[in-house]
Amino acid sequence: MCGPKPPEIKLTPTLKKMLEKITHCYTNPYWLVLRAKIILYAAAGANNTEIAQRLDISIDTTGKWRGRWLKAEPRLSAGLEDKDLTALVEATLSDTSRPGTPDTFTPEQLVLVAALSCEDPRASEREIDHWTSRELVEELIQRQVVASISARHVGRILNDEDIKPHLSRYWLKNERDQAPVIFDAEVKTICDLYATAPILHPQGVHLISLDEKTGIQALERKHPTRPVRSGQVELREFEYIRHGTLALIANLEVATGQMVTPSLGPTRTEEDTVAHVRQTIATDPDAKWIFIVDQLNTHQSEGLVRLVAEKCQISADLGVKGKSGILQSMGTRKAFLEDESHRIRFVYTPKHTSWLNQIEIWFSILVRKLLKRASFISLDDLRQRILKFIDYFNCTMAKPFRWTYAGRPLTV
Repeated sequence: MCGPKPPEIKLTPTLKKMLEKITHCYTNPYWLVLRAKIILYAAAGANNTEIAQRLDISIDTTGKWRGRWLKAEPRLSAGLEDKDLTALVEATLSDTSRPGTPDTFTPEQLVLVAALSCEDPRASEREIDHWTSRELVEELIQRQVVASISARHVGRILNDEDIKPHLSRYWLKNERDQAPVIFDAEVKTICDLYATAPILHPQGVHLISLDEKTGIQALERKHPTRPVRSGQVELREFEYIRHGTLALIANLEVATGQMVTPSLGPTRTEEDTVAHVRQTIATDPDAKWIFIVDQLNTHQSEGLVRLVAEKCQISADLGVKGKSGILQSMGTRKAFLEDESHRIRFVYTPKHTSWLNQIEIWFSILVRKLLKRASFISLDDLRQRILKFIDYFNCTMAKPFRWTYAGRPLTV
């Protein structure tokens, strides 16, 4: 076909193969495939008019990309490695960057928007607990940070900075924040006991994870539960009748995963805890016992001190509670109860670390397997169902929990 003869394009076998690969890849964008075809047709000797007709594009478009390729030819023939050459080919066939619309707000203004969103609104005399985009707009204009701005634009700025004033979550300051070395040492002690439980048990040492689950409600559904069937999940009556609550004091034998001598009653007082520990020890009176407990006051009580002194045949004067000696304070009682020289001793988890006590894992099993969906007609029914579940658990499910946490490395 007639037409002016354009500048000639020469392709090396490598460049030709790369361009053909671009045109054959169906995942490449249309514009990249189109421009690769323009160069391949041009290298085959077609002029701009012929290429434009074949690809149904304008002659100006054909001439533009022929010229762009010719301009880049010296670099394309510089003997680059395949990876770099591929990147250069794609860059040559891509649009050049454009300046776009100038920014509406300066970097300083954007920083002030982000900073304001992190302030307490009450410092700006706004009686709210967190900022919304609308109130940020009002405050930014009032402070003359900006002349005007939309709430949607403020939202985009906060999203870019990953600031979410509308969200919050709970956190708890624990002992590690105040005394990390002591905290880590206490955690490591418990984790080490868990790791050595299989060794201690054959030696006659019982490692017991002990805690209480209070306020277990005896709830009776007003109407019978409708059982699961094809196409329908189990339906539980929404309304219920309350029959009171029970407190469960439970022991988990760490080495075996068995539940040992549970106690169920209306309260979990000091007397209840002492009676529970006494009946637990009575199952193997001459053995060594290590109880892992939290720092509840009933776990550091006068009654427990006297029980340990009695069972370990300690005849020393215990003092007077609140006045002198071992019984003087919770601190002195705790030190006595965790004395490693005693045949019966207690190991205390740091405050707010219930996750460190394995009995909590078993409590979650109790809730999921029994309490969550059951209906109890009385407190006695609740008591019997829990005791039967414990027997069933010991026979069918009990095994040592696989404890993988070993604590943080201690600094030396």
